[in-house]
Amino acid sequence: VKAPHNSTTEVTHSGIHFFHGTWEEAKLKAKKEDKLIFLDAMTSWCGPCKMMAKSTFKEEAVGDFFNENFINVKMDMEKDPEGPRLENELYLTGYPTMYFLNHKEKPIYKTMGYMKGKKLISEGKKALKAKK
Repeated sequence: VKAPHNSTTEVTHSGIHFFHGTWEEAKLKAKKEDKLIFLDAMTSWCGPCKMMAKSTFKEEAVGDFFNENFINVKMDMEKDPEGPRLENELYLTGYPTMYFLNHKEKPIYKTMGYMKGKKLISEGKKALKAKK
């Protein structure tokens, strides 16, 4: 849903706003803003990944929480240039896996499997606690 365009408003939609840019740019942004990176490690063929993209990630409460607290990155681990390296370094074993990483790519917290919004927010809160 696009908001009417005028100079004072951005195009708004509810849900998680995923970062558009390179992995290096995402890490720099995380460092600059002192935030963790929420990495949705997914593939094009993963059914639960698609379900989360269509439902969980579009929930307003999920978007509000994740957009405020994290730099959100969706990465196809097979197609993204950084995917295979990160898949190996993070010991990825299944999809979907969601990592909370610092700007140096150190995993702070990780969670796996399909989940609804409330559960994902509670996992995000655990990651924030683990960061402290």
